[in-house]
Amino acid sequence: MPVKEAREHSTDQAAVTDLIRKAILDGDFAPNQRMVEADLCAQYDASRSAVRAALHELTAQGLVERIQNRGARVRSVSLDEAVEITEVRMVVEGLCAAKAAQKVTDAEIEELTALREELTTSVAAGDVFGYSRANQLLHKRVREISAQRSADEILERLRGQLVRHQFKLSMHPGRMSVSLPEHVAIIDAVCARDPERAEAAMRQHLASVTAALADVAEARQG
Repeated sequence: MPVKEAREHSTDQAAVTDLIRKAILDGDFAPNQRMVEADLCAQYDASRSAVRAALHELTAQGLVERIQNRGARVRSVSLDEAVEITEVRMVVEGLCAAKAAQKVTDAEIEELTALREELTTSVAAGDVFGYSRANQLLHKRVREISAQRSADEILERLRGQLVRHQFKLSMHPGRMSVSLPEHVAIIDAVCARDPERAEAAMRQHLASVTAALADVAEARQG
C-alpha cells in the first residue's frame, strides 16, 4: 500500500474510533447494546476494516466487549467494578493533584479560581448539568496542569468506563452540596501550591465518591 494511502487509512480508523467512543460516552449507545459492524459502517460512512479496528481499540479501552458468537457490544460496568476503578483513580488523581500544585502557573490559578466560582454558582442555581460539566473540567484541568502523561492516559481510560455511573451520581439528590466543598478544597490547595494538601483533598473527594456510588445503587434498588 502506498504511504499516502496508508496514512489516509490510518487516519480514517482513528477518526472512526473517536466518533464511536464519543457516542458511547455521550450515551448514544446503551450498556449491552450490540455494535453491529454493518450498521456502524453505514452510520459513520466508514470501511469495514476501519470499524473493526475501532472496535478492537475500544475493547482494549474497556468500553466495548466481544461475546463469543454474538459479536461486540457496549460493556456494562457493575457497581463493584465502578468502586474499584474509583479507588484506582483515588491514587492516580491524588498524584496528579500534588504535581499540579507544584507546577500551577499564575494564569492557571486564575482559571481554577473562575472554575471554583462556576461550581459554586451552579450549586446555588440547582444547575446539575452545569455543575457536572464544571466538575469534569476541573478533574481534566488538574490532570493537564500536572503534566503527568502516563497518569492522564490511565485516567482517561478509566473515565470512559465510569461515565454512566458518574452521571447517575451527579443526578442524586443532595450530591452537589456534598461534593462542592470537596472540589473547593482541591482548588484551594492547588492554588496555594500545597502538594500534600492537594493530594489529600483529591483522595478525600474520591473516597466520598466511592461511598456515594454505593448509596445511589442502594437507593435505586430500594
